[in-house]
Formats: sequence, structure tokens, C-alpha cells
Amino acid sequence: MNQSELKEYLDFKANQYENPSFIDQDPIRIPHRFSKKEDIEISAFLLATIAWGNRLSILNSGERLMDLFGNDPHEFIINYKESKALPFVHRTFNGIDLNFFCNSLKNLYQNHEGLEGAFNMYPTEANLKSRIVNFRSVFLKTTHQSRSEKHISNPLKNSACKRLVMFLRWMVRSNKKGVDFGLWTDISQSELYIPLDVHTGNVARNLGLIERKQNDWKTNEELIGKLRGLDAEDPAKYDFALFGVGVNKEL
Repeated sequence: MNQSELKEYLDFKANQYENPSFIDQDPIRIPHRFSKKEDIEISAFLLATIAWGNRLSILNSGERLMDLFGNDPHEFIINYKESKALPFVHRTFNGIDLNFFCNSLKNLYQNHEGLEGAFNMYPTEANLKSRIVNFRSVFLKTTHQSRSEKHISNPLKNSACKRLVMFLRWMVRSNKKGVDFGLWTDISQSELYIPLDVHTGNVARNLGLIERKQNDWKTNEELIGKLRGLDAEDPAKYDFALFGVGVNKEL
């Protein structure tokens, strides 16, 4: 496909897959049950954090997590008291990690204007890599075991940071299609990247969008450069196209 044909194809697929029916089988379904901004942010951040593996398993773990929080995430975090470990496990994310996350989220909401404020602390460095690096630095200030650091990926170590990139897409992209939330307006849609995984990576390679074999931050940059050439204002919309085509084995 030439550039024009590729754009037409990806625009069609993005529109096809960005619709509310997508929510039923996706972790974003759980944050959609809330209306309060802080509840949406906190539940979305935690769901994105555990979003690896089978999607049904992720949803089941997300339901258990919200039950543990009394389905009131912000209230739970603000009133959280230190615990050695909480009764929760999803793959390698366990109760020790969750205790640290709750403590750190409490610190963010008490001292840094919440998750949104933590991603906006250094607005002169308005690019996604800097935002994630700065956020990670603040998030890790709370006392924690070293094992928990792997759950907050680091682009400086060339991680693709799939889950943080996905969380930012949820928070920033417009909610006009009923999927993403559009809660944060100080980060531009044009800054967003694609949450890079096996599905999106393989489809992007098959379409000639990327050449690198690894799914890492350098590949993120290669891919978003191509996608911004198709839509400079909203390149992350193509996440729906690449993921949808991949998971449905259309290529």
C-alpha cells in the first residue's frame, strides 16, 4: 500500500474498532463504571498496571481489586493505612506491590495534585518520555521493595512502557467515541504513543510501519513517527486499528 492507501485502511480500521462494544472485553471497562474523576484515574492506573496476560484474567483481577477497595478507589487511597501486604495477586503483582502502590498514590493525591499533577510536574519537557520518567521518579519516592519497581516501566532502560502509554491514552484521548475518557487536557493528544505489544508490533511490521524487531521504546518512536505522518493531531487512534487487526488475525 502507498501512503494514501495505508492511511485510508488504518482510518477505516480505527473507526471500526473504536466503539463502546470494545469496552466489554477490555480492562478499560472497569474505570467506565465510575463518574468521579479521581475514581476513574485510580482504577484506570491500577487496571493498566496489571494489564498483561489473558484479558479475562485481567478483568477478573480488576473486579477483585475494586471489591478490595469497596468500589470507592479514591476514598480507599486517601484513607489508606500502611500494610505489609494486601490480599491480592495478579501474576507477579502481589500484595506487597499493591501496598506500595496504595501508599504512593496516597502521596500523589495529598502532595502532588494526584496522578494528573504527577504527569504534569515539568511542563517545559512536554513529551511522553519525559513525562513518564518524571512521573516514575515521583512515584518511587515512597518507601518500597526493589521488586516493585518493575511494575513502573522505565523508558530510559528502553522499555516500551506499554501499560503507562495505554493509561495515558485512556486519560488524554477524547471521549467522543465512548471508549477513552479525555479527562486530562494539559497533555495533548499529539504527544501520545501506541501501547506496543505483540499484536500491534506484528501488524505494524506487516504494514511496513516499523522495521525494528524488538518491542521497545526505540520502536515506539519509530512507529509514532510514521503514525504522526498519517494523523499528526491524534496518532494514538491507530492503536485501535493495529490492535483490532492483530487480535482478530486480519493480517
